[in-house]
Amino acid sequence: MHEKGKHNLIKVLSIFGTRPEAVKMAPVVKQLEAHPEIESRVCVTAQHRQMLDQVLDLFAIQPDIDLNLMRENQSLAGLTSEILIHLEPVLKDLKPDWVLVQGDTTTVMTAALLCYYNRIKVGHVEAGLRTGDKWQPFPEEVNRRIASVVTDLHFAPTEHSRQNLLREGVADELIVVTGNPVIDALQEITRRPAPQMVASLLADKGIGAGGKQLILVTAHRRENFGQPIRDICAALKTLANRYRGQVELVYPVHLNPNIKDVVSRELGAVENITLLPPLDYLPLVHLMKQSKLVLTDSGGIQEEATSMGIPTLVLREVTERPEGVDAGVLRLVGTDPDRIVSETRRLLEDEAAYTAMSQAKNPFGDGRAAEKIVQAIVKRG
Repeated sequence: MHEKGKHNLIKVLSIFGTRPEAVKMAPVVKQLEAHPEIESRVCVTAQHRQMLDQVLDLFAIQPDIDLNLMRENQSLAGLTSEILIHLEPVLKDLKPDWVLVQGDTTTVMTAALLCYYNRIKVGHVEAGLRTGDKWQPFPEEVNRRIASVVTDLHFAPTEHSRQNLLREGVADELIVVTGNPVIDALQEITRRPAPQMVASLLADKGIGAGGKQLILVTAHRRENFGQPIRDICAALKTLANRYRGQVELVYPVHLNPNIKDVVSRELGAVENITLLPPLDYLPLVHLMKQSKLVLTDSGGIQEEATSMGIPTLVLREVTERPEGVDAGVLRLVGTDPDRIVSETRRLLEDEAAYTAMSQAKNPFGDGRAAEKIVQAIVKRG
């Protein structure tokens, strides 16, 4: 925040609540703080408490307002109502010129709606992602569509996202293609040394040159609760048994009981599978860097793995990041155990297939997204 000439500054409030939002907003917040024409404030809903906090620490971001709204087993309706009630007084008090939100969380949807109620301009970072199916991913697809309806400036990460917005009737002059700020964040994080726990894990499991290959697994999305996560576990068990002594599957497991209980029961005693608690962003990125391939249902990891050239099998039926599929580094495999196993085997055993995926071009930007976002806000005032 800049004190000099404060009354002439553009007041920008960044609002986020989860780890993925924090990762992608961190470069934007840093650019806002450094700009002489902007008064920057940060409000966190803490929709995810611990996972959010470690990213704030990593990027040295101190929120001005912390609503601390995470509750155990909170319903979507409960979280939405809590944000509506507790965020509105913040908006009325700070009276920002712009609110920036990122992505497709409940925080994004609710903050955008509140800004509309209070006639505050909304800038939507990572705008225009669509699957076309309101149930996949749930509830993100509808969250981002609702946010788009009231957004005043759409920061589309790619040309594909821009075209989605144009098809929905958004005026072209309200869309800025910026690239995705996850690339900005990733470039900074990969320059930092890997934490000791990564080196220790690799050594302990015999992963590396002349040893086992690493497959990183993440699966936690709501649409994969129930039978889909059981099917994913069945595929992982088959792979672990088939490649015993050759491959180590490392799976940081989400704390949600719908995931954790099933994964612990199905995979807890399987040789060649290492279950970890959720990882902080720094070790996760460095573990990804060491991976032969990635199996994931995460949105952000699809972008991060793509930018590192790591072949990634997406454990979903549809993706809002088709650019990675078109580039060739992502492949949709869903949750059918046979398909997951066959596609993983192909990458492990067919060198030409692996090389084709690993040498794909990154479609998600050049690491200057945050700079372009801030320039666009300053231009519009």
